[in-house]
Amino acid sequence: IKKRAKNKFLGVTCHNSKRLAKKAKAMGASYVAFGSFHKSKLKPNAKKANTKILTWAKKKLDLPVVAIGGVNNKNYKNLINKGANYIALSSFIWNNKKLKPWDAIRKFNQ
Repeated sequence: IKKRAKNKFLGVTCHNSKRLAKKAKAMGASYVAFGSFHKSKLKPNAKKANTKILTWAKKKLDLPVVAIGGVNNKNYKNLINKGANYIALSSFIWNNKKLKPWDAIRKFNQ
Protein backbone atom coordinates (compact mmCIF):
# COMPACT_ATOMS: atom_id res chain seq x y z
CA ILE A 1 0.00 0.00 0.00
CA LYS A 2 2.75 2.50 0.91
CA LYS A 3 4.20 2.66 -2.61
CA ARG A 4 0.81 2.86 -4.29
CA ALA A 5 -0.62 5.27 -1.71
CA LYS A 6 1.98 8.02 -2.13
CA ASN A 7 0.02 11.27 -2.61
CA LYS A 8 -3.24 9.30 -2.45
CA PHE A 9 -5.95 8.87 0.17
CA LEU A 10 -6.41 5.11 0.48
CA GLY A 11 -8.74 3.33 2.87
CA VAL A 12 -9.25 -0.27 3.81
CA THR A 13 -12.51 -1.94 4.80
CA CYS A 14 -11.86 -4.03 7.89
CA HIS A 15 -15.41 -5.35 8.48
CA ASN A 16 -15.39 -5.92 12.27
CA SER A 17 -11.74 -6.95 12.62
CA LYS A 18 -9.15 -5.32 14.86
CA ARG A 19 -6.51 -7.53 13.23
CA LEU A 20 -7.33 -6.24 9.75
CA ALA A 21 -7.40 -2.65 11.02
CA LYS A 22 -3.96 -2.98 12.63
CA LYS A 23 -2.61 -4.54 9.44
CA ALA A 24 -4.12 -1.77 7.32
CA LYS A 25 -2.47 0.87 9.48
CA ALA A 26 0.88 -0.93 9.38
CA MET A 27 0.68 -1.06 5.60
CA GLY A 28 0.06 2.69 5.36
CA ALA A 29 -3.70 3.04 4.96
CA SER A 30 -5.00 6.61 5.15
CA TYR A 31 -8.18 5.50 6.90
CA VAL A 32 -10.05 2.38 7.97
CA ALA A 33 -13.69 1.55 7.36
CA PHE A 34 -15.86 -0.77 9.42
CA GLY A 35 -19.26 -2.25 8.72
CA SER A 36 -21.85 -3.21 7.86
CA PHE A 37 -23.56 -1.68 10.86
CA HIS A 38 -27.10 -1.95 9.53
CA LYS A 39 -28.97 -3.91 6.90
CA SER A 40 -27.74 -2.75 3.53
CA LYS A 41 -29.46 -2.94 0.17
CA LEU A 42 -26.12 -2.64 -1.59
CA LYS A 43 -24.57 -5.63 0.18
CA PRO A 44 -27.38 -7.61 1.86
CA ASN A 45 -25.06 -10.45 2.92
CA ALA A 46 -22.31 -8.27 4.39
CA LYS A 47 -20.86 -9.26 7.75
CA LYS A 48 -22.29 -7.24 10.62
CA ALA A 49 -20.06 -5.00 12.72
CA ASN A 50 -20.48 -3.94 16.33
CA THR A 51 -20.16 -0.26 17.25
CA LYS A 52 -17.56 -1.20 19.88
CA ILE A 53 -15.07 -1.52 17.01
CA LEU A 54 -15.52 2.20 16.28
CA THR A 55 -14.71 3.16 19.86
CA TRP A 56 -11.67 0.87 19.86
CA ALA A 57 -10.38 2.20 16.52
CA LYS A 58 -10.79 5.82 17.55
CA LYS A 59 -8.68 5.20 20.68
CA LYS A 60 -6.06 2.83 19.27
CA LEU A 61 -5.38 3.57 15.61
CA ASP A 62 -4.85 7.30 15.21
CA LEU A 63 -6.48 7.09 11.77
CA PRO A 64 -9.78 8.45 10.47
CA VAL A 65 -12.59 5.93 10.94
CA VAL A 66 -15.44 5.45 8.47
CA ALA A 67 -18.74 3.66 9.24
CA ILE A 68 -20.33 1.84 6.32
CA GLY A 69 -23.35 -0.31 5.64
CA GLY A 70 -26.98 0.72 5.84
CA VAL A 71 -26.22 4.20 7.14
CA ASN A 72 -29.11 6.63 6.92
CA ASN A 73 -30.39 9.87 8.42
CA LYS A 74 -31.87 8.06 11.43
CA ASN A 75 -28.91 5.92 12.51
CA TYR A 76 -25.80 7.89 11.60
CA LYS A 77 -25.58 9.96 14.81
CA ASN A 78 -25.04 6.85 16.93
CA LEU A 79 -22.14 5.83 14.66
CA ILE A 80 -20.57 9.28 15.00
CA ASN A 81 -21.07 9.19 18.78
CA LYS A 82 -19.35 5.80 18.96
CA GLY A 83 -16.25 7.05 17.16
CA ALA A 84 -16.79 7.27 13.41
CA ASN A 85 -15.19 10.35 11.88
CA TYR A 86 -17.07 9.82 8.63
CA ILE A 87 -20.05 7.90 7.32
CA ALA A 88 -20.41 6.33 3.91
CA LEU A 89 -23.77 6.73 2.23
CA SER A 90 -24.80 4.89 -0.88
CA SER A 91 -28.18 3.18 -0.83
CA PHE A 92 -29.83 5.92 1.19
CA ILE A 93 -28.82 8.45 -1.47
CA TRP A 94 -28.94 6.50 -4.74
CA ASN A 95 -31.48 3.71 -4.09
CA ASN A 96 -33.98 5.58 -1.94
CA LYS A 97 -37.52 4.83 -3.14
CA LYS A 98 -39.00 7.77 -1.22
CA LEU A 99 -36.45 10.53 -1.84
CA LYS A 100 -34.50 11.86 -4.80
CA PRO A 101 -30.73 11.94 -4.18
CA TRP A 102 -30.60 15.67 -3.42
CA ASP A 103 -33.53 15.39 -0.99
CA ALA A 104 -31.90 12.42 0.74
CA ILE A 105 -28.71 14.44 1.23
CA ARG A 106 -30.72 17.31 2.70
CA LYS A 107 -31.98 14.96 5.43
CA PHE A 108 -28.48 15.18 6.96
CA ASN A 109 -28.53 18.97 7.04
CA GLN A 110 -31.76 19.30 9.03
